[in-house]
Amino acid sequence: MQRASYASGRFIDIHLLQSVPYANLNRDDTNSVKQVDFGGRTRTRVSSQSWKRATRADFQRLTGQAAVRTRRIGEAVERVLIEDRQWPEDLARRAGQHIATGSSIKADPPSDEVPAWSTNAMVYVPAPAITDLADLAETHRATLEAAPNMKKGGKSVLPKDDIDAVLRSTNGVIHLFGRMLAEVDSAGVDGAVQAAHAFTTHATDTELDYFAAVDDITDAWGDTTGSAHMGNTEFSAGVFYRYATVDLDDLLRNLQGDRASARELAAAFLEAFMLSIPQAKKTATAPHTIPDVAHIAVRSDRPVSYAAAFEEPVMASRDGGFAKPSITQLSKYAAAAHRLLGGRGLLQTAWAGTHTDEVEGLGQHTDSLLDLISSAVDAALPPEQQR
Repeated sequence: MQRASYASGRFIDIHLLQSVPYANLNRDDTNSVKQVDFGGRTRTRVSSQSWKRATRADFQRLTGQAAVRTRRIGEAVERVLIEDRQWPEDLARRAGQHIATGSSIKADPPSDEVPAWSTNAMVYVPAPAITDLADLAETHRATLEAAPNMKKGGKSVLPKDDIDAVLRSTNGVIHLFGRMLAEVDSAGVDGAVQAAHAFTTHATDTELDYFAAVDDITDAWGDTTGSAHMGNTEFSAGVFYRYATVDLDDLLRNLQGDRASARELAAAFLEAFMLSIPQAKKTATAPHTIPDVAHIAVRSDRPVSYAAAFEEPVMASRDGGFAKPSITQLSKYAAAAHRLLGGRGLLQTAWAGTHTDEVEGLGQHTDSLLDLISSAVDAALPPEQQR
Protein backbone atom coordinates (compact mmCIF):
# COMPACT_ATOMS: atom_id res chain seq x y z
CA MET A 1 0.00 0.00 0.00
CA GLN A 2 1.47 3.36 -1.04
CA ARG A 3 1.29 6.03 1.64
CA ALA A 4 -0.02 9.44 0.71
CA SER A 5 2.51 12.25 0.40
CA TYR A 6 1.52 15.67 1.65
CA ALA A 7 4.77 17.55 0.94
CA SER A 8 6.73 18.42 -2.21
CA GLY A 9 9.80 17.06 -0.44
CA ARG A 10 9.22 14.37 2.14
CA PHE A 11 12.47 14.65 4.10
CA ILE A 12 14.63 17.55 5.21
CA ASP A 13 18.10 16.21 6.03
CA ILE A 14 20.37 18.44 8.10
CA HIS A 15 24.12 17.78 8.36
CA LEU A 16 26.35 19.79 10.69
CA LEU A 17 30.07 19.93 11.41
CA GLN A 18 30.78 21.63 14.71
CA SER A 19 34.05 22.22 16.52
CA VAL A 20 33.70 21.76 20.28
CA PRO A 21 36.63 22.71 22.56
CA TYR A 22 37.64 21.08 25.84
CA ALA A 23 34.29 19.83 27.16
CA ASN A 24 32.19 16.91 28.34
CA LEU A 25 28.81 17.52 26.74
CA ASN A 26 27.35 14.12 27.64
CA ARG A 27 28.62 11.91 30.47
CA ASP A 28 28.07 8.23 31.17
CA ASP A 29 27.23 6.73 34.57
CA THR A 30 30.85 7.14 35.72
CA ASN A 31 31.05 10.79 34.62
CA SER A 32 33.30 9.79 31.72
CA VAL A 33 33.11 11.10 28.18
CA LYS A 34 30.84 8.93 26.02
CA GLN A 35 32.66 7.21 23.17
CA VAL A 36 32.12 5.02 20.11
CA ASP A 37 34.50 2.84 18.13
CA PHE A 38 34.00 3.64 14.45
CA GLY A 39 36.37 2.72 11.64
CA GLY A 40 38.70 1.09 14.15
CA ARG A 41 39.26 4.34 16.04
CA THR A 42 37.79 5.69 19.25
CA ARG A 43 35.68 8.80 18.81
CA THR A 44 33.97 11.10 21.28
CA ARG A 45 30.19 10.69 21.14
CA VAL A 46 27.17 12.72 22.27
CA SER A 47 23.97 10.70 22.46
CA SER A 48 21.00 11.64 20.32
CA GLN A 49 18.87 11.83 23.47
CA SER A 50 21.21 14.40 24.99
CA TRP A 51 21.38 16.71 21.99
CA LYS A 52 17.69 16.21 21.23
CA ARG A 53 16.75 17.34 24.72
CA ALA A 54 18.84 20.49 24.26
CA THR A 55 17.15 20.98 20.89
CA ARG A 56 13.70 20.54 22.43
CA ALA A 57 14.44 23.20 25.05
CA ASP A 58 15.47 25.70 22.35
CA PHE A 59 12.55 24.66 20.15
CA GLN A 60 10.11 25.38 22.98
CA ARG A 61 11.65 28.81 23.48
CA LEU A 62 11.43 29.63 19.76
CA THR A 63 7.83 28.49 19.33
CA GLY A 64 6.41 29.46 22.70
CA GLN A 65 5.04 25.93 23.00
CA ALA A 66 6.12 23.75 25.89
CA ALA A 67 5.61 20.15 26.95
CA VAL A 68 6.16 18.43 30.28
CA ARG A 69 7.51 14.91 30.70
CA THR A 70 7.07 13.64 34.24
CA ARG A 71 5.85 10.95 36.62
CA ARG A 72 4.88 13.67 39.12
CA ILE A 73 1.80 15.01 37.35
CA GLY A 74 -0.27 14.73 40.54
CA GLU A 75 2.19 16.90 42.47
CA ALA A 76 2.18 19.46 39.65
CA VAL A 77 -1.61 19.70 39.86
CA GLU A 78 -1.40 19.95 43.64
CA ARG A 79 0.94 22.93 43.37
CA VAL A 80 -1.36 24.74 40.91
CA LEU A 81 -4.32 24.21 43.23
CA ILE A 82 -2.42 25.62 46.22
CA GLU A 83 -0.57 28.49 44.58
CA ASP A 84 -3.07 29.61 41.92
CA ARG A 85 -6.44 28.42 43.22
CA GLN A 86 -5.87 28.88 46.99
CA TRP A 87 -7.03 25.38 47.88
CA PRO A 88 -6.23 24.08 51.36
CA GLU A 89 -3.01 22.06 51.25
CA ASP A 90 -4.58 18.81 52.46
CA LEU A 91 -7.37 18.98 49.85
CA ALA A 92 -4.95 19.90 47.06
CA ARG A 93 -2.73 16.97 48.05
CA ARG A 94 -5.74 14.64 47.93
CA ALA A 95 -6.66 15.97 44.49
CA GLY A 96 -3.11 15.30 43.27
CA GLN A 97 -3.33 11.75 44.61
CA HIS A 98 -6.56 11.06 42.77
CA ILE A 99 -5.21 12.64 39.56
CA ALA A 100 -2.07 10.48 39.70
CA THR A 101 -4.03 7.28 40.30
CA GLY A 102 -7.09 8.08 38.20
CA SER A 103 -5.84 7.52 34.64
CA SER A 104 -5.23 4.29 32.73
CA ILE A 105 -1.62 4.47 33.91
CA LYS A 106 -1.02 2.68 37.18
CA ALA A 107 0.56 4.65 40.00
CA ASP A 108 3.01 3.99 42.81
CA PRO A 109 2.50 5.11 46.42
CA PRO A 110 5.00 7.49 48.05
CA SER A 111 8.53 6.20 48.68
CA ASP A 112 11.83 7.48 50.03
CA GLU A 113 12.77 8.60 46.51
CA VAL A 114 9.40 10.12 45.54
CA PRO A 115 7.38 11.50 48.46
CA ALA A 116 4.03 11.54 46.64
CA TRP A 117 1.91 9.32 44.41
CA SER A 118 3.50 9.07 40.95
CA THR A 119 2.57 7.41 37.68
CA ASN A 120 4.39 4.19 36.74
CA ALA A 121 5.19 5.63 33.32
CA MET A 122 6.19 9.17 32.51
CA VAL A 123 3.40 11.19 30.95
CA TYR A 124 4.30 13.63 28.19
CA VAL A 125 1.76 16.38 27.79
CA PRO A 126 1.52 20.02 26.72
CA ALA A 127 2.31 22.31 29.66
CA PRO A 128 -1.31 23.61 29.77
CA ALA A 129 -2.49 20.05 30.50
CA ILE A 130 -1.55 20.58 34.16
CA THR A 131 -3.98 23.51 34.31
CA ASP A 132 -6.59 21.38 32.52
CA LEU A 133 -6.25 18.71 35.20
CA ALA A 134 -6.54 21.37 37.89
CA ASP A 135 -9.76 22.51 36.19
CA LEU A 136 -10.98 18.91 36.33
CA ALA A 137 -10.27 18.84 40.07
CA GLU A 138 -12.20 22.10 40.45
CA THR A 139 -15.19 20.55 38.69
CA HIS A 140 -15.16 17.62 41.11
CA ARG A 141 -14.15 19.54 44.23
CA ALA A 142 -17.18 18.43 46.27
CA THR A 143 -16.43 14.78 45.44
CA LEU A 144 -12.80 15.22 46.46
CA GLU A 145 -13.78 16.91 49.73
CA ALA A 146 -15.86 13.85 50.62
CA ALA A 147 -13.24 11.35 49.43
CA PRO A 148 -10.57 9.72 51.59
CA ASN A 149 -6.85 10.18 51.03
CA MET A 150 -5.53 7.63 48.58
CA LYS A 151 -4.23 4.32 49.92
CA LYS A 152 -2.47 1.50 48.14
CA GLY A 153 -5.05 -0.47 46.20
CA GLY A 154 -7.54 2.38 46.41
CA LYS A 155 -9.53 3.76 43.48
CA SER A 156 -9.64 7.35 42.33
CA VAL A 157 -12.97 9.17 42.60
CA LEU A 158 -12.19 11.19 39.46
CA PRO A 159 -13.43 10.08 36.00
CA LYS A 160 -10.72 8.08 34.25
CA ASP A 161 -11.93 8.97 30.75
CA ASP A 162 -11.62 12.69 31.48
CA ILE A 163 -8.06 12.32 32.82
CA ASP A 164 -7.07 10.13 29.87
CA ALA A 165 -8.49 12.73 27.46
CA VAL A 166 -6.13 15.33 28.93
CA LEU A 167 -3.19 12.92 28.69
CA ARG A 168 -3.97 12.48 24.98
CA SER A 169 -3.68 16.21 24.28
CA THR A 170 -0.87 17.33 21.98
CA ASN A 171 0.96 20.41 20.75
CA GLY A 172 3.75 21.24 18.31
CA VAL A 173 6.47 19.77 20.52
CA ILE A 174 4.73 16.39 20.67
CA HIS A 175 3.77 16.45 16.99
CA LEU A 176 7.42 16.93 16.09
CA PHE A 177 9.29 14.83 18.68
CA GLY A 178 6.59 12.18 19.22
CA ARG A 179 5.26 10.49 22.31
CA MET A 180 5.18 6.90 23.57
CA LEU A 181 2.39 6.27 26.08
CA ALA A 182 1.11 2.75 25.53
CA GLU A 183 -0.98 2.68 28.69
CA VAL A 184 -3.48 5.26 27.38
CA ASP A 185 -5.36 4.31 24.19
CA SER A 186 -4.59 6.53 21.19
CA ALA A 187 -2.10 8.64 23.16
CA GLY A 188 0.98 7.57 21.20
CA VAL A 189 2.32 9.96 18.56
CA ASP A 190 4.89 8.94 15.94
CA GLY A 191 7.70 11.49 16.04
CA ALA A 192 8.53 13.29 12.81
CA VAL A 193 12.17 13.83 13.84
CA GLN A 194 14.93 11.23 13.63
CA ALA A 195 18.27 12.21 15.19
CA ALA A 196 21.61 10.40 15.14
CA HIS A 197 24.26 10.26 17.83
CA ALA A 198 26.90 12.90 17.18
CA PHE A 199 30.50 11.71 16.92
CA THR A 200 33.87 13.21 16.11
CA THR A 201 35.09 12.97 12.54
CA HIS A 202 38.51 11.94 13.83
CA ALA A 203 40.02 9.81 16.55
CA THR A 204 40.05 11.40 20.01
CA ASP A 205 41.75 10.89 23.32
CA THR A 206 40.19 11.80 26.63
CA GLU A 207 42.03 13.83 29.26
CA LEU A 208 41.70 13.81 33.03
CA ASP A 209 41.57 17.27 34.52
CA TYR A 210 42.85 17.20 38.08
CA PHE A 211 41.49 19.97 40.27
CA ALA A 212 41.67 21.18 43.85
CA ALA A 213 39.30 23.50 45.71
CA VAL A 214 40.69 26.07 48.10
CA ASP A 215 39.08 26.76 51.48
CA ASP A 216 38.84 30.57 51.59
CA ILE A 217 39.08 30.76 55.39
CA THR A 218 42.15 28.51 55.47
CA ASP A 219 43.70 30.55 52.68
CA ALA A 220 43.04 33.80 54.53
CA TRP A 221 44.28 32.59 57.92
CA GLY A 222 47.23 30.63 56.55
CA ASP A 223 47.20 28.36 59.59
CA THR A 224 47.38 25.08 57.66
CA THR A 225 48.08 23.77 54.17
CA GLY A 226 46.23 21.54 51.75
CA SER A 227 43.05 21.84 49.73
CA ALA A 228 39.49 21.46 50.90
CA HIS A 229 38.64 19.07 48.07
CA MET A 230 40.47 17.25 45.28
CA GLY A 231 39.13 15.38 42.27
CA ASN A 232 39.35 14.83 38.54
CA THR A 233 37.00 15.08 35.60
CA GLU A 234 37.23 13.66 32.08
CA PHE A 235 37.11 15.88 29.00
CA SER A 236 37.79 15.74 25.26
CA ALA A 237 37.64 18.04 22.23
CA GLY A 238 36.93 17.63 18.55
CA VAL A 239 34.90 18.29 15.41
CA PHE A 240 31.50 16.58 15.57
CA TYR A 241 29.36 15.32 12.70
CA ARG A 242 25.70 15.84 13.61
CA TYR A 243 22.72 14.60 11.60
CA ALA A 244 18.93 14.66 11.83
CA THR A 245 16.01 14.39 9.44
CA VAL A 246 12.41 15.60 9.53
CA ASP A 247 9.78 13.34 7.96
CA LEU A 248 7.28 15.89 6.67
CA ASP A 249 4.66 13.28 5.84
CA ASP A 250 4.63 12.19 9.49
CA LEU A 251 4.57 15.80 10.67
CA LEU A 252 1.67 16.73 8.39
CA ARG A 253 -0.21 13.61 9.41
CA ASN A 254 0.18 14.57 13.06
CA LEU A 255 -1.03 18.09 12.19
CA GLN A 256 -3.94 16.78 10.09
CA GLY A 257 -2.55 18.44 6.99
CA ASP A 258 -1.92 21.92 8.43
CA ARG A 259 0.88 23.08 6.12
CA ALA A 260 1.36 26.49 7.76
CA SER A 261 2.00 24.87 11.14
CA ALA A 262 4.28 22.26 9.53
CA ARG A 263 6.38 25.02 7.96
CA GLU A 264 6.65 26.84 11.28
CA LEU A 265 7.55 23.73 13.27
CA ALA A 266 10.06 22.42 10.71
CA ALA A 267 11.84 25.79 10.54
CA ALA A 268 11.94 26.10 14.33
CA PHE A 269 13.35 22.59 14.67
CA LEU A 270 16.10 23.21 12.13
CA GLU A 271 17.11 26.43 13.88
CA ALA A 272 17.00 24.81 17.32
CA PHE A 273 19.01 21.79 16.15
CA MET A 274 21.67 24.02 14.59
CA LEU A 275 22.16 26.31 17.57
CA SER A 276 21.48 24.13 20.61
CA ILE A 277 24.21 22.53 22.68
CA PRO A 278 23.96 20.15 25.65
CA GLN A 279 24.44 21.87 28.98
CA ALA A 280 26.62 19.36 30.86
CA LYS A 281 29.60 21.02 32.54
CA LYS A 282 28.67 24.35 30.96
CA THR A 283 29.83 26.42 33.94
CA ALA A 284 33.26 24.78 33.82
CA THR A 285 33.77 24.75 30.03
CA ALA A 286 31.34 27.21 28.34
CA PRO A 287 31.48 25.20 25.07
CA HIS A 288 29.10 27.54 23.22
CA THR A 289 30.32 27.16 19.65
CA ILE A 290 28.24 27.32 16.47
CA PRO A 291 28.46 24.97 13.48
CA ASP A 292 31.41 25.40 11.15
CA VAL A 293 29.17 24.23 8.30
CA ALA A 294 25.44 23.55 8.03
CA HIS A 295 24.23 21.57 5.01
CA ILE A 296 20.56 20.87 4.26
CA ALA A 297 19.22 18.54 1.59
CA VAL A 298 15.53 18.25 0.69
CA ARG A 299 14.62 14.78 -0.55
CA SER A 300 11.47 13.17 -1.90
CA ASP A 301 12.44 9.52 -1.45
CA ARG A 302 14.39 8.66 1.72
CA PRO A 303 16.80 10.20 4.23
CA VAL A 304 20.53 9.96 3.48
CA SER A 305 23.06 10.28 6.30
CA TYR A 306 26.66 11.18 5.49
CA ALA A 307 28.08 9.50 8.59
CA ALA A 308 29.96 7.02 6.38
CA ALA A 309 32.07 9.94 5.13
CA PHE A 310 33.99 9.68 8.40
CA GLU A 311 34.29 5.90 8.74
CA GLU A 312 37.92 6.53 7.85
CA PRO A 313 38.89 9.10 10.47
CA VAL A 314 39.94 12.51 9.21
CA MET A 315 43.58 13.47 9.67
CA ALA A 316 44.57 16.96 10.84
CA SER A 317 45.61 19.41 8.16
CA ARG A 318 49.27 20.31 7.70
CA ASP A 319 48.87 23.38 9.88
CA GLY A 320 46.72 21.54 12.41
CA GLY A 321 42.97 21.44 12.85
CA PHE A 322 40.25 18.99 11.84
CA ALA A 323 37.52 21.40 10.72
CA LYS A 324 38.75 22.13 7.17
CA PRO A 325 39.58 18.51 6.26
CA SER A 326 36.23 17.44 7.75
CA ILE A 327 34.41 19.94 5.53
CA THR A 328 36.35 18.71 2.52
CA GLN A 329 35.52 15.09 3.33
CA LEU A 330 31.83 15.89 3.85
CA SER A 331 31.70 17.71 0.52
CA LYS A 332 33.44 14.88 -1.35
CA TYR A 333 31.14 12.26 0.14
CA ALA A 334 28.00 14.31 -0.60
CA ALA A 335 29.05 14.65 -4.24
CA ALA A 336 29.87 10.93 -4.46
CA ALA A 337 26.52 9.96 -2.91
CA HIS A 338 24.74 12.25 -5.37
CA ARG A 339 26.54 10.60 -8.32
CA LEU A 340 25.84 7.10 -6.99
CA LEU A 341 22.15 7.78 -6.57
CA GLY A 342 21.99 9.57 -9.90
CA GLY A 343 20.31 12.56 -8.31
CA ARG A 344 17.42 10.31 -7.29
CA GLY A 345 15.04 12.04 -4.90
CA LEU A 346 17.20 15.13 -4.34
CA LEU A 347 15.14 18.30 -4.73
CA GLN A 348 17.44 20.93 -3.22
CA THR A 349 20.78 21.12 -1.51
CA ALA A 350 22.52 24.13 0.04
CA TRP A 351 24.95 25.12 2.76
CA ALA A 352 26.10 27.95 5.00
CA GLY A 353 28.98 28.32 7.42
CA THR A 354 31.99 30.15 8.74
CA HIS A 355 34.21 28.37 6.20
CA THR A 356 34.88 30.93 3.46
CA ASP A 357 36.49 28.76 0.77
CA GLU A 358 34.36 27.50 -2.09
CA VAL A 359 32.80 24.14 -1.24
CA GLU A 360 31.71 21.83 -4.04
CA GLY A 361 29.28 19.02 -3.41
CA LEU A 362 27.10 20.78 -0.84
CA GLY A 363 24.99 22.75 -3.30
CA GLN A 364 24.22 26.46 -3.32
CA HIS A 365 25.95 28.69 -0.78
CA THR A 366 23.76 30.91 1.42
CA ASP A 367 24.97 33.71 3.66
CA SER A 368 23.12 32.85 6.86
CA LEU A 369 21.63 29.91 8.70
CA LEU A 370 18.18 31.52 8.62
CA ASP A 371 18.37 31.93 4.83
CA LEU A 372 19.43 28.29 4.57
CA ILE A 373 16.46 27.17 6.66
CA SER A 374 13.98 29.37 4.80
CA SER A 375 15.04 28.09 1.37
CA ALA A 376 14.85 24.45 2.52
CA VAL A 377 11.37 24.83 4.01
CA ASP A 378 10.15 26.64 0.89
CA ALA A 379 11.49 23.82 -1.31
CA ALA A 380 9.93 21.09 0.82
CA LEU A 381 6.67 22.84 1.72
CA PRO A 382 6.03 25.71 -0.70
CA PRO A 383 3.71 28.43 0.62
CA GLU A 384 0.12 27.93 -0.52
CA GLN A 385 0.31 30.66 -3.18
CA GLN A 386 3.29 28.93 -4.82
CA ARG A 387 1.66 25.48 -5.06
